[in-house]
Amino acid sequence: MYENPSFDSSFDLLVIGSGIAGLSAAVAAAAAGAKVAVLERSAPEEFGGNTRWTESYFRMKNENEVSDDFEELLVANAGHHIDPNVIEAVSRDYAQWPGYVKAHGMPDPELVSTLSTQAGPTVQWLKKWGVRFAALPTYFVTAAAPRLMPVGGGLALIEALQEQARKLGVALYFETTAHQLTRRDAQGFLQVGVVSQDGQGHQMAARSVVIASGGFEGNPEMMTHYIGPTARYIRPVARGGYYNKGEGIRLALALGAAPAGDFSSFHAEPLDPRSPLPEALVMNFPYGILVNRQGKRFVDEAPGPVDVNYDHISRAIKDQPDGICWVVFDQSIDDVPNWKRSIRTDQPPVQASSIAELAELIEVDEQGLQQTVDQYNAACGKGEFSPLKVDGLATQGLEPRKSNWARPIAQGPFLAYPIIAGVCFTYGGIKTNSRAQVVDSDGRTVPGLYAAGEATGLYYQVYTGATSVLRGAVFGKIAGEDAALQARSAQP
Repeated sequence: MYENPSFDSSFDLLVIGSGIAGLSAAVAAAAAGAKVAVLERSAPEEFGGNTRWTESYFRMKNENEVSDDFEELLVANAGHHIDPNVIEAVSRDYAQWPGYVKAHGMPDPELVSTLSTQAGPTVQWLKKWGVRFAALPTYFVTAAAPRLMPVGGGLALIEALQEQARKLGVALYFETTAHQLTRRDAQGFLQVGVVSQDGQGHQMAARSVVIASGGFEGNPEMMTHYIGPTARYIRPVARGGYYNKGEGIRLALALGAAPAGDFSSFHAEPLDPRSPLPEALVMNFPYGILVNRQGKRFVDEAPGPVDVNYDHISRAIKDQPDGICWVVFDQSIDDVPNWKRSIRTDQPPVQASSIAELAELIEVDEQGLQQTVDQYNAACGKGEFSPLKVDGLATQGLEPRKSNWARPIAQGPFLAYPIIAGVCFTYGGIKTNSRAQVVDSDGRTVPGLYAAGEATGLYYQVYTGATSVLRGAVFGKIAGEDAALQARSAQP
């Protein structure tokens, strides 16, 4: 059994969570001379939050530059019907923003610009600790954005950072959960109540605290409260999500932090519910049709490249009966080069010689499915099929329309995979500024309190792909460096 360090020490910085955001904060602070501790609710063999289980794509053209559309998309997905007064205010210098604008839940230009400009330096910083990056193949057959990937994925990222944290003397507390956060004074100096692996309660003191404990996708009560009753159909895409129970967000909100991001939504992926694998994704639906239990289509399966559209398509699945659908396709799928790369599940497709037999095997209304396939086939237009680029081969007179790659499903045997909406992370979280400081509802910073990663609110509407792990690294590093600076300035 892992033995935690003693709980009787005061620290310059306490970090809650050991995913990419938490470990980046811990290493950055410790490298700057701060005394640091990390609190992690998982056992040592499963540390790393969601980062551990993902490829951790970075939306970057190379190791120094983000994609050309990086800032544009983050700003475009800033929320619905934003007040023109708020938009006008954020065009001024940050110091001139009214308090209600600083506390606004939108991803303000200061945050977006910092994420964009610091992405390259953060990649170089990660390389210093032994992480290598490369433009490796992804599971997307079609993609609209470049993706840089740490060689070895998210696991390589967090293992390199944890190794460096240990070398720098960071105290690592596993199977330890923060449940209380109080201010000791207006200069920072926070008190954190924790429960350790033996069930004992402890009080820990720190000049600063970084909340990097992820979202609330592992908490069914919070999921139902914010997402609604269809949350019962959703599960985390990987085990790391079960550890993210939202306490960090609640602790900050109870201390006066402003909320940010879309609490009613989440980043979704199309998940095979039969598979125990992390990210058991089924991404070939642009080349087939998606049907619900009634055998009916309910969404445009191919509005554009799959890496741009899988998020909102996956969320639409949770609103179908029982929160499940099937992608139905035929042998013409073999015309798509490397299409099996888009299948991450270890479970085989259901196969049948006829649509009627397939409907029976997947327990979908037979008449409904046969009618849907017949109507879809009749609506498929004529044109050139181009599997690796948007081809405009669309259905005619069909609702909902299929905008690309629309070919008849007629070449048996016929196949189907079940799909549910898996949750990668939730969108709602804590409002922070460009220094990763937590901002309260009046637009003031909360002394000594920082947040980074999925615990912070940034996203609305559609997730800007390959930016989440990157923002965790960027703002985790910023938080750790700033906390170390504050600790040095507080010393006699």
